[in-house]
Amino acid sequence: SYYRDGMSAQSEGEYAEALENYYEALQIEEDPYDRSYILYNVGLIYSSNGKYLKALEYYHQALELNSNLPQALNNIAVIYHYQGVKASEAENLEVAKSLFDKAGEYWRQAIRLAPNNYIEAQNWLKTTGRT
Repeated sequence: SYYRDGMSAQSEGEYAEALENYYEALQIEEDPYDRSYILYNVGLIYSSNGKYLKALEYYHQALELNSNLPQALNNIAVIYHYQGVKASEAENLEVAKSLFDKAGEYWRQAIRLAPNNYIEAQNWLKTTGRT
C-alpha cells in the first residue's frame, strides 16, 4: 500500500509525500523485483528534481536487483548525455566524450532489452558512430 500511495502522490507531483511512502515501502518490501521498481521510482523523483547523482544512485540500485529494467538503463543514459552536453558547452571535450560514451553504453543495453523502444537513442547511436 505504501508503494501505491507513493505512485499516487508522485503522479500528482507530490514528490516529498511520494518519497516518504517509497522509503516506508523499502523498509518492509523483501521481494527484489518489487524493490527494484520502488528504487526506480525514487530515482525518477530525484531526476525530475535535478538531483542527477542521487537519481543515478537509485537507478543503479534498482538494476542490481533487476537487470531487466530498460527504463532505468535509458534514464541513466539520458543523465550521462545531459552531462555530456553540459561539458561540451563548457568546452571540456574530453569529459564530454567520456560522458557520451557512457550514455551510449547504457542506451545499447536498454535497446538490447527493448529493441522497439528508444528510437531517438538508436538514431543518436547511429549518427555518432556508437552503435
